[in-house]
Amino acid sequence: MYQVKEKERIFIYTGPDGSGRKTLAKMVATAFDMETVLSYTTRPPRHYETNNEDYHFVSEEAFQQMQQQNEFLESVDIDGYCYGIREKDIVDAFQGHDFVYLAMNPDGAEKLKQMFGKNVVRIFIYADRDTVIKRQKERQDNEAEIRRHMTHYDDTMNYKNQCEHAFENYDLPQVSFQISELIESYLDRDYIVSEY
Repeated sequence: MYQVKEKERIFIYTGPDGSGRKTLAKMVATAFDMETVLSYTTRPPRHYETNNEDYHFVSEEAFQQMQQQNEFLESVDIDGYCYGIREKDIVDAFQGHDFVYLAMNPDGAEKLKQMFGKNVVRIFIYADRDTVIKRQKERQDNEAEIRRHMTHYDDTMNYKNQCEHAFENYDLPQVSFQISELIESYLDRDYIVSEY
């Protein structure tokens, strides 16, 4: 398994579907030249998603083959769809960057936290139930998909207190500023020179 170096950090954005975690992650990343690591998934793309930009969309056969070759650091099954993060992608992302980020569900976030300990910083992004449903409707998710997401809402919210940081996404620019300040504090921690 990849040995994360002392100053390297994996920032994981997690939280309920429709909370805006991916949008925030992308906004914050541009300020810090952070590299993202995309998940592989067997679920079909939503109408607003692009292959190799939002996810790597692959067939079940391709996913199983990668699993058999032990390419995934972690993989989970959610509602019959598989999701996984390739170890090689994390290694590659760290080539020119100290900070990388991922957007993933609590199961994946928890697995990476157990693997990499303090080098993983979980940022929980949430919004109340009505706001989340409203956002999913605005991006034109169908009713069945919204219902499927909402069956996970309470379980996902229960993960909030286990994360290092939590932000209610009530206003994108405001919250992205708050998260940027948080990441700035991790940058600063690396440059503290102790004087004796």
